[in-house]
Amino acid sequence: MTKKAISISSVLSQAVLISLGICIKTLSTANISFATEHQPYSPEFISQVSSVSQLSDVQPTDWAFQALQSLVERYGCVAGYPNGTYRGNRGMTRYEFAAGLNACLDRVNELIATATADLVKKEDLATLQRLQEEFKAELATLRSRVDSLEAKTAELEANQFSTTTKLEGEVIFGVAGVFGENADDDNNPNNNSELDENITLGQRTRLNFVTSFTGKDTLNLRLEAGNIAELDDSITGTRMTRLGFDEDSGNDVGLGELYYQFPVGDRLKITVAAWEMELNDIAEPLNPLDSSGSGAISRFGRYNPILRSIEGTGLGINYQVNQSTNLAFAYITNDAALPTDKNGLFDGNYAALGNVTFQPSDSFGIALTYLHSYYAGGGESGVNLTGSTGSLIARRPFGNVSTATDAFGLETSLKINPNLILSGWVGYIQADAKVSNDEADIWNYAVSLAMPDLGGKGNLAGLIVGMPPKVTSSSLVADRDTSLHIEGFYKFQVTDNISITPGVFVITNPEHNDSNSSIVVGTVRTTFKF
Repeated sequence: MTKKAISISSVLSQAVLISLGICIKTLSTANISFATEHQPYSPEFISQVSSVSQLSDVQPTDWAFQALQSLVERYGCVAGYPNGTYRGNRGMTRYEFAAGLNACLDRVNELIATATADLVKKEDLATLQRLQEEFKAELATLRSRVDSLEAKTAELEANQFSTTTKLEGEVIFGVAGVFGENADDDNNPNNNSELDENITLGQRTRLNFVTSFTGKDTLNLRLEAGNIAELDDSITGTRMTRLGFDEDSGNDVGLGELYYQFPVGDRLKITVAAWEMELNDIAEPLNPLDSSGSGAISRFGRYNPILRSIEGTGLGINYQVNQSTNLAFAYITNDAALPTDKNGLFDGNYAALGNVTFQPSDSFGIALTYLHSYYAGGGESGVNLTGSTGSLIARRPFGNVSTATDAFGLETSLKINPNLILSGWVGYIQADAKVSNDEADIWNYAVSLAMPDLGGKGNLAGLIVGMPPKVTSSSLVADRDTSLHIEGFYKFQVTDNISITPGVFVITNPEHNDSNSSIVVGTVRTTFKF
């Protein structure tokens, strides 16, 4: 073979096929690998060039310069990378070569069809014809795969659920049991009686319809049903024993969440919620154990209870100041759809939140939260300052009457290494009765240790120790002792879609009363995601 033929065929082996990325990009979606030993092939990052001078790493002294110049300027058959390089020394596979050869043949045919055959050199056509014959098998394979891909794509388009919406689902099977004695409380008719130790099995199902109209916005609609019992004061004498994934709707399907989220510019994100938005949706916790389906097994262990103040209808704003700092603001109200007294957007229970999260790296983060809440008192929603996580006194320190609160939270998380994350929070609520001069201070805290990938990829072990919300001082009644929440669990990732999490947590001195015996809650949570 002559030096000229070698030049042309060598350049074709790189320049031609990198140029026409459309063909290869299509084929890459059909699970055809174009990776080489030297460098992955990335057709989506190439662009057509009109002059060889646009390629910064191609010099007139290069042995293949003239052949490359001919392919660029005569045939438009070469592309470069966005940074202006050609990378002529990279390796390639036979499939890459065949795809590029086929693309160049298409270009030559186009030139012939448009009466520009005089631009095509006879020797170039002979070389292309020989190469086409040599790579006949590879070209046939590629064409077959393209045809198969097109057929599959057509079938998917004909049977797709929606062009804008995807379905995400989660199903939890929960086995649970409680052991010990009922917590002593004047409102509980079963004071100090033995707990029913029947083991239960329930389920929680969530279907999320996630829609995007622009590719950057999100409309989320959640349907939810379940029969996992709330292990609260009606069963154990305290709400400290609640599971983090309980859902007791009697398996009636209901609207669990409805919000629309969209960006305004590059830094601002706005969330408008018509139903069941939570404060932690806007001020996202740093605790890696916050998920109800794959994190902590208890309600208290997921995140700071002050973020459970109010849930419902509202507005959330997130502003990314820079790469490390995010500001969050939210206003949420209960029963916004009711026009009656102590309801609506501004006359019922509401919470206004301000939060700043500082994360200078993936290894460290700290968040400061301020929350002002108002509870109108009475009604179905009533007063619940701690989101059903602490003592009954902390929930309603003055009874079910109008109450205002100012709450402050501090949360931090430190990734010691990829398999060990130390996190914690502290929360303080200053409560004022609006029907009297009574005041109360309510504190809670927790420290957690997360161990991702322990024993295998996707697994997660967690330890949590903390104090559920406690009235430390009050002009009426304060909690006299201190309860501790001690929790441990291990999530075993069976497959990409199935995990099994056995866990247990203990409440010492339930209801912050050392006259009460410890209560033990054990569970096995099996989570299916699709």
